[in-house]
Amino acid sequence: MSLDSADRRLRFFVSIADLGSLSKAATVLDQTQSGLSKQLALLEAHVDQRLFVRTGRGLKLTEAGEILYDAVKPAFLEIDRAMDQVRKQGVTQGTVRLAAVHTLSYYFTADCIATFVSNRPHVNLSLMGRSSPEVVTLVEHGNAELGLVYDSAVNSDVLDSTALFEEDMALVVKQDSALIGPQDLTSASLQLVGFPPHYALRKMIHSGGLQPHFVTEAETVDAMLRLVSSGVGDCILPSRIPAKILADYGLRKVKIDRPLLRRRMVLIKHQDKPLSALAIALEQCIIQLSKTMKEQME
Repeated sequence: MSLDSADRRLRFFVSIADLGSLSKAATVLDQTQSGLSKQLALLEAHVDQRLFVRTGRGLKLTEAGEILYDAVKPAFLEIDRAMDQVRKQGVTQGTVRLAAVHTLSYYFTADCIATFVSNRPHVNLSLMGRSSPEVVTLVEHGNAELGLVYDSAVNSDVLDSTALFEEDMALVVKQDSALIGPQDLTSASLQLVGFPPHYALRKMIHSGGLQPHFVTEAETVDAMLRLVSSGVGDCILPSRIPAKILADYGLRKVKIDRPLLRRRMVLIKHQDKPLSALAIALEQCIIQLSKTMKEQME
Protein backbone atom coordinates (compact mmCIF):
# COMPACT_ATOMS: atom_id res chain seq x y z
CA MET A 1 0.00 0.00 0.00
CA SER A 2 1.45 3.37 -1.03
CA LEU A 3 1.91 6.16 1.50
CA ASP A 4 -0.77 8.22 -0.24
CA SER A 5 -3.26 5.36 -0.06
CA ALA A 6 -2.38 4.66 3.57
CA ASP A 7 -2.87 8.30 4.55
CA ARG A 8 -6.21 8.49 2.73
CA ARG A 9 -7.57 5.25 4.18
CA LEU A 10 -6.47 6.14 7.69
CA ARG A 11 -8.16 9.52 7.43
CA PHE A 12 -11.31 7.78 6.18
CA PHE A 13 -11.07 5.43 9.16
CA VAL A 14 -10.80 8.34 11.62
CA SER A 15 -13.84 10.07 10.10
CA ILE A 16 -15.91 6.88 10.31
CA ALA A 17 -14.89 6.43 13.93
CA ASP A 18 -15.67 10.08 14.79
CA LEU A 19 -19.13 9.92 13.20
CA GLY A 20 -19.95 6.29 14.10
CA SER A 21 -21.63 5.82 10.75
CA LEU A 22 -20.45 4.81 7.30
CA SER A 23 -23.19 6.79 5.57
CA LYS A 24 -22.53 9.99 7.56
CA ALA A 25 -18.80 9.72 6.91
CA ALA A 26 -19.44 9.20 3.20
CA THR A 27 -21.49 12.42 3.10
CA VAL A 28 -18.87 14.45 4.97
CA LEU A 29 -16.01 13.05 2.89
CA ASP A 30 -17.91 13.42 -0.40
CA GLN A 31 -17.53 9.71 -1.12
CA THR A 32 -20.01 7.04 -2.10
CA GLN A 33 -20.94 4.69 0.71
CA SER A 34 -19.87 1.68 -1.30
CA GLY A 35 -16.53 3.29 -2.18
CA LEU A 36 -15.86 4.19 1.45
CA SER A 37 -16.79 0.67 2.54
CA LYS A 38 -14.30 -0.73 0.05
CA GLN A 39 -11.52 1.54 1.39
CA LEU A 40 -12.28 0.40 4.93
CA ALA A 41 -12.19 -3.25 3.86
CA LEU A 42 -8.78 -2.70 2.22
CA LEU A 43 -7.44 -1.10 5.42
CA GLU A 44 -8.76 -3.99 7.52
CA ALA A 45 -7.16 -6.45 5.13
CA HIS A 46 -3.86 -4.57 5.39
CA VAL A 47 -3.79 -4.69 9.22
CA ASP A 48 -5.46 -8.14 9.25
CA GLN A 49 -7.92 -6.98 11.89
CA ARG A 50 -11.60 -6.03 12.10
CA LEU A 51 -11.73 -2.35 13.06
CA PHE A 52 -15.48 -1.90 13.56
CA VAL A 53 -18.46 -3.94 14.66
CA ARG A 54 -22.04 -3.04 13.90
CA THR A 55 -24.39 -2.22 16.76
CA GLY A 56 -27.96 -1.03 16.87
CA ARG A 57 -26.63 2.55 17.07
CA GLY A 58 -24.10 2.35 14.24
CA LEU A 59 -20.46 1.37 14.05
CA LYS A 60 -18.33 0.79 17.13
CA LEU A 61 -14.55 0.41 17.27
CA THR A 62 -13.17 -2.99 18.05
CA GLU A 63 -10.27 -3.31 20.48
CA ALA A 64 -7.88 -3.21 17.51
CA GLY A 65 -9.77 -0.25 16.11
CA GLU A 66 -9.43 1.67 19.37
CA ILE A 67 -5.67 1.06 19.43
CA LEU A 68 -5.32 2.33 15.88
CA TYR A 69 -7.62 5.32 16.46
CA ASP A 70 -5.81 6.41 19.64
CA ALA A 71 -2.52 6.40 17.74
CA VAL A 72 -3.66 7.91 14.45
CA LYS A 73 -6.08 10.68 15.48
CA PRO A 74 -3.58 12.76 17.54
CA ALA A 75 -0.94 12.28 14.87
CA PHE A 76 -3.21 13.67 12.14
CA LEU A 77 -4.19 16.63 14.33
CA GLU A 78 -0.54 17.48 14.90
CA ILE A 79 0.32 17.06 11.21
CA ASP A 80 -2.56 19.31 10.15
CA ARG A 81 -1.59 21.91 12.75
CA ALA A 82 2.01 21.92 11.56
CA MET A 83 1.00 22.15 7.90
CA ASP A 84 -1.28 25.08 8.67
CA GLN A 85 1.48 26.87 10.59
CA VAL A 86 3.97 26.35 7.77
CA ARG A 87 1.49 27.69 5.22
CA LYS A 88 0.93 30.82 7.31
CA GLN A 89 4.64 31.43 7.78
CA GLY A 90 5.27 30.92 4.10
CA VAL A 91 3.08 33.80 2.96
CA THR A 92 5.38 36.29 1.27
CA GLN A 93 3.00 38.46 -0.76
CA GLY A 94 -0.05 40.58 -0.11
CA THR A 95 -1.11 43.53 2.02
CA VAL A 96 -1.72 43.76 5.74
CA ARG A 97 -3.02 46.87 7.51
CA LEU A 98 -1.82 47.93 10.96
CA ALA A 99 -3.08 50.97 12.88
CA ALA A 100 -0.98 52.28 15.76
CA VAL A 101 -0.79 55.27 18.08
CA HIS A 102 1.76 57.86 16.96
CA THR A 103 4.19 57.51 19.85
CA LEU A 104 4.95 53.84 19.11
CA SER A 105 6.58 54.68 15.79
CA TYR A 106 9.67 55.91 17.64
CA TYR A 107 10.51 52.74 19.56
CA PHE A 108 8.30 49.73 18.82
CA THR A 109 6.35 49.87 15.59
CA ALA A 110 9.47 50.45 13.50
CA ASP A 111 11.08 47.33 14.98
CA CYS A 112 7.94 45.30 14.29
CA ILE A 113 7.84 46.42 10.67
CA ALA A 114 11.55 45.83 10.12
CA THR A 115 11.36 42.33 11.58
CA PHE A 116 8.18 41.42 9.73
CA VAL A 117 9.18 42.60 6.24
CA SER A 118 12.82 41.47 6.41
CA ASN A 119 11.83 38.00 5.20
CA ARG A 120 8.85 39.21 3.18
CA PRO A 121 10.21 41.72 0.65
CA HIS A 122 7.06 41.57 -1.47
CA VAL A 123 4.62 42.21 1.37
CA ASN A 124 2.95 45.60 1.60
CA LEU A 125 2.51 46.57 5.24
CA SER A 126 0.22 49.59 5.44
CA LEU A 127 0.85 51.50 8.69
CA MET A 128 -1.71 54.06 9.83
CA GLY A 129 -0.63 56.38 12.66
CA ARG A 130 -3.66 57.61 14.58
CA SER A 131 -4.94 58.58 18.02
CA SER A 132 -6.09 55.74 20.28
CA PRO A 133 -9.84 56.27 19.63
CA GLU A 134 -9.16 56.37 15.89
CA VAL A 135 -7.16 53.13 16.02
CA VAL A 136 -10.08 51.44 17.78
CA THR A 137 -12.51 52.71 15.15
CA LEU A 138 -10.30 51.53 12.27
CA VAL A 139 -10.16 47.99 13.66
CA GLU A 140 -13.87 47.94 14.56
CA HIS A 141 -14.82 48.89 10.98
CA GLY A 142 -12.37 46.50 9.35
CA ASN A 143 -10.17 49.23 7.87
CA ALA A 144 -7.22 47.80 9.80
CA GLU A 145 -6.75 44.15 10.69
CA LEU A 146 -4.68 44.86 13.80
CA GLY A 147 -4.25 47.82 16.10
CA LEU A 148 -1.73 48.95 18.71
CA VAL A 149 -3.41 51.12 21.29
CA TYR A 150 -3.64 52.07 24.99
CA ASP A 151 -5.90 49.66 26.85
CA SER A 152 -7.74 52.61 28.39
CA ALA A 153 -9.13 53.47 24.95
CA VAL A 154 -10.54 49.99 24.26
CA ASN A 155 -14.20 49.96 25.23
CA SER A 156 -15.72 47.74 22.57
CA ASP A 157 -17.75 44.54 22.60
CA VAL A 158 -16.42 43.45 19.20
CA LEU A 159 -12.67 43.63 19.84
CA ASP A 160 -10.25 41.17 21.40
CA SER A 161 -7.15 42.62 23.05
CA THR A 162 -3.81 41.08 24.00
CA ALA A 163 -1.69 42.82 26.62
CA LEU A 164 1.80 43.63 25.31
CA PHE A 165 3.73 45.79 27.79
CA GLU A 166 3.47 48.64 30.25
CA GLU A 167 5.40 51.88 30.14
CA ASP A 168 5.85 55.00 32.24
CA MET A 169 5.70 58.55 30.98
CA ALA A 170 8.53 61.07 31.14
CA LEU A 171 8.71 64.85 30.99
CA VAL A 172 10.52 66.00 27.85
CA VAL A 173 12.40 69.28 28.24
CA LYS A 174 15.09 71.28 26.47
CA GLN A 175 18.63 70.13 27.18
CA ASP A 176 19.44 73.38 28.98
CA SER A 177 16.37 73.13 31.25
CA ALA A 178 16.97 73.54 34.99
CA LEU A 179 14.83 70.46 35.70
CA ILE A 180 16.87 67.44 36.77
CA GLY A 181 16.16 64.17 38.55
CA PRO A 182 12.72 62.70 39.31
CA GLN A 183 10.07 65.40 39.37
CA ASP A 184 6.93 65.74 41.47
CA LEU A 185 4.51 67.32 39.01
CA THR A 186 1.53 67.36 41.37
CA SER A 187 2.36 70.85 42.58
CA ALA A 188 4.24 72.12 39.53
CA SER A 189 3.02 74.88 37.25
CA LEU A 190 3.23 73.09 33.92
CA GLN A 191 3.30 74.73 30.51
CA LEU A 192 2.83 71.85 28.09
CA VAL A 193 2.68 71.07 24.43
CA GLY A 194 0.09 68.29 24.17
CA PHE A 195 -1.99 66.10 21.94
CA PRO A 196 -5.61 67.17 21.32
CA PRO A 197 -8.14 66.36 24.09
CA HIS A 198 -9.44 63.14 22.50
CA TYR A 199 -5.99 61.47 22.60
CA ALA A 200 -5.52 58.85 25.33
CA LEU A 201 -2.22 60.38 26.48
CA ARG A 202 -3.91 63.74 27.04
CA LYS A 203 -6.64 62.01 29.05
CA MET A 204 -4.01 60.15 31.05
CA ILE A 205 -2.44 63.42 32.15
CA HIS A 206 -5.77 64.67 33.47
CA SER A 207 -6.65 61.33 35.09
CA GLY A 208 -3.35 61.58 36.96
CA GLY A 209 -4.69 64.66 38.71
CA LEU A 210 -2.63 67.18 36.72
CA GLN A 211 -4.18 70.37 35.40
CA PRO A 212 -1.41 71.87 33.23
CA HIS A 213 -1.78 74.79 30.90
CA PHE A 214 -1.58 73.49 27.33
CA VAL A 215 0.04 76.31 25.42
CA THR A 216 -0.43 74.56 22.10
CA GLU A 217 -1.55 71.23 20.62
CA ALA A 218 -0.02 68.94 18.02
CA GLU A 219 -1.23 65.70 16.43
CA THR A 220 2.17 64.15 15.73
CA VAL A 221 5.17 63.48 17.94
CA ASP A 222 7.49 65.20 15.49
CA ALA A 223 5.45 68.41 15.61
CA MET A 224 5.31 68.20 19.40
CA LEU A 225 9.09 67.80 19.73
CA ARG A 226 9.73 70.69 17.37
CA LEU A 227 7.46 72.93 19.44
CA VAL A 228 9.21 71.93 22.69
CA SER A 229 12.53 72.57 21.00
CA SER A 230 11.37 76.07 20.12
CA GLY A 231 10.85 76.81 23.81
CA VAL A 232 7.08 77.19 23.98
CA GLY A 233 6.71 74.52 26.67
CA ASP A 234 7.55 70.98 27.76
CA CYS A 235 5.69 67.79 26.90
CA ILE A 236 4.90 64.38 28.38
CA LEU A 237 5.71 61.33 26.28
CA PRO A 238 6.57 57.63 26.82
CA SER A 239 9.90 57.16 28.58
CA ARG A 240 10.90 54.50 26.02
CA ILE A 241 11.39 57.10 23.27
CA PRO A 242 15.15 56.82 22.57
CA ALA A 243 17.33 59.56 24.06
CA LYS A 244 19.17 59.87 20.74
CA ILE A 245 15.99 60.90 18.95
CA LEU A 246 15.29 63.56 21.57
CA ALA A 247 18.90 64.77 21.36
CA ASP A 248 18.39 65.43 17.65
CA TYR A 249 15.78 67.99 18.69
CA GLY A 250 17.95 69.38 21.50
CA LEU A 251 15.78 67.72 24.12
CA ARG A 252 16.12 65.21 26.97
CA LYS A 253 13.92 63.18 29.30
CA VAL A 254 13.24 63.84 32.99
CA LYS A 255 11.80 61.05 35.11
CA ILE A 256 8.41 61.70 36.69
CA ASP A 257 8.19 60.72 40.35
CA ARG A 258 4.60 61.81 40.97
CA PRO A 259 1.94 61.20 39.85
CA LEU A 260 2.37 57.70 38.47
CA LEU A 261 1.67 58.04 34.76
CA ARG A 262 1.69 54.53 33.36
CA ARG A 263 -0.13 52.94 30.47
CA ARG A 264 -0.58 49.44 29.08
CA MET A 265 -0.19 48.85 25.38
CA VAL A 266 -2.44 46.22 23.82
CA LEU A 267 -2.85 44.58 20.44
CA ILE A 268 -6.45 44.58 19.22
CA LYS A 269 -8.31 42.68 16.51
CA HIS A 270 -11.95 42.16 15.55
CA GLN A 271 -13.69 39.18 17.15
CA ASP A 272 -15.83 38.31 14.13
CA LYS A 273 -13.46 39.02 11.24
CA PRO A 274 -10.88 36.23 10.75
CA LEU A 275 -7.34 37.47 10.22
CA SER A 276 -5.57 36.88 6.95
CA ALA A 277 -2.51 34.64 6.98
CA LEU A 278 -0.32 37.73 6.77
CA ALA A 279 -2.11 39.40 9.68
CA ILE A 280 -1.69 36.25 11.79
CA ALA A 281 2.04 36.27 11.04
CA LEU A 282 2.23 39.97 11.96
CA GLU A 283 0.28 39.35 15.17
CA GLN A 284 2.77 36.64 16.18
CA CYS A 285 5.68 38.93 15.32
CA ILE A 286 4.30 41.78 17.46
CA ILE A 287 3.63 39.53 20.46
CA GLN A 288 7.11 38.00 20.26
CA LEU A 289 8.81 41.40 20.03
CA SER A 290 6.86 42.67 23.02
CA LYS A 291 8.02 39.65 25.05
CA THR A 292 11.61 40.29 24.01
CA MET A 293 11.35 43.96 24.97
CA LYS A 294 9.95 43.10 28.42
CA GLU A 295 12.74 40.59 29.01
CA GLN A 296 15.34 43.21 28.11
CA MET A 297 13.83 45.67 30.58
CA GLU A 298 13.86 43.17 33.46
